[in-house]
Amino acid sequence: MTSQASSPSFAPSRLLVIGSGGRENALAWALRRAPAVERVWVAPGNGGTASQPGCEPLAIASSDQAGLIRFCHEQAVDLVVVGPEGPLADGLADRLREAGLAVFGPGADGARLEASKQWAKALMQEAGVPTAAHWAPASLEEALAILAGRSEPLVVKLDGLAAGKGVTVADTVEACRSAIEAIFADRCSSQGNDNDASAPLVLEERLSGPEVSVFALTDGATMVLLPPAQDHKRIGEGDTGPNTGGMGAYAPAPLLDAAGLEQVRQLVLEPTLRTLQKRGINYRGVIYAGLMLTADGPKVIEFNCRFGDPECQTLMPLLGEELAAVLLACATGQLHQAPALSVAARCSACVVAAAAGYPEQPRLGDRIETELSSEADRQLFHAGSRLDSSGVCRTAGGRVLAVVAQAEDFNAAFAAAYAGLELVHFEGINFRRDIGHQVRSL
Repeated sequence: MTSQASSPSFAPSRLLVIGSGGRENALAWALRRAPAVERVWVAPGNGGTASQPGCEPLAIASSDQAGLIRFCHEQAVDLVVVGPEGPLADGLADRLREAGLAVFGPGADGARLEASKQWAKALMQEAGVPTAAHWAPASLEEALAILAGRSEPLVVKLDGLAAGKGVTVADTVEACRSAIEAIFADRCSSQGNDNDASAPLVLEERLSGPEVSVFALTDGATMVLLPPAQDHKRIGEGDTGPNTGGMGAYAPAPLLDAAGLEQVRQLVLEPTLRTLQKRGINYRGVIYAGLMLTADGPKVIEFNCRFGDPECQTLMPLLGEELAAVLLACATGQLHQAPALSVAARCSACVVAAAAGYPEQPRLGDRIETELSSEADRQLFHAGSRLDSSGVCRTAGGRVLAVVAQAEDFNAAFAAAYAGLELVHFEGINFRRDIGHQVRSL
């Protein structure tokens, strides 16, 4: 274990990343770049994990908490980084910490920032964080009465975890009504009755303005902010079609300059952290604030307890070799003593390649062929991929992989990313050709 002395050494050498997506692929790649890091295991990893130098897939499910603890002790793991929200909400970080391990990722109490929209809204109200007006109806009748009293459609949000796809931004009141009815119908069919007193959804006023993502690394007391990023949720070009987990992103988002980022720190992140402390929650991990920049200033549309995907893939290549040390300092409550995290003054562009049929019914099992590998200014991060019994890489999820590139400007960065995608082949490959349209010439 890492020393907890007054002059700590933040040099983890053996790390474990939990997860199988593109986010975890990028985290493992970034953490491995630290000179002191010898090996990064990824549990369970994906079809691209083994192709990254110093990274190794580990066939232990995130639900096998005892197996993960046993492995960490056997291999003298210095730091565990939990990627997805599901294991965090299930208390994986709590169990690992109880076993004496250093963990970057909040406990189940802090993960409620994402796992319960109602809980997060109540915390925002207590903290005085600017956000949309909201309602938490306990019945279908109450929800429809709230909707009937509004002239504009409301945003409908499923209360629990929904893999980034539990939000309906309806253009009409009728579409809003349909989304509400579907959620209550699903609750009835899954529980057999509608007597649950808790609200399965949150209704929010619809805000107007561009969206931006801000990430704060924290040890529960202090924080380090990463460059703001902007992602593209819709499947279709021109921001059309259904929502997805994210089809691409870029950073730093010019929407939020240094002064704007400081405003977000003061209005949103610091009050949130203080209120978590007030509630007795020692939050050690990343706070992801999804913001809308309205005419009245930034407002929170959602909090998440993990890195965004694909924002993480976009940001990791901009961060310096100090990342592993900074995450260990967060995990051990010593961020104020950690080395400064350097950030390259470059533009990073990310484009996601999805399987045919995504997001409704992605086709799986197609062979992935590529001449592209991760290098200094362009990276290939796998997500929904797997190696079959013959070692052939095949599609295994909706969002299959992402190509990320860095350059002095966004035009050059996106040109390099799209050129990289031309070197990736699988049947039915689908990607948007207008990612970053806000910051480049089309």
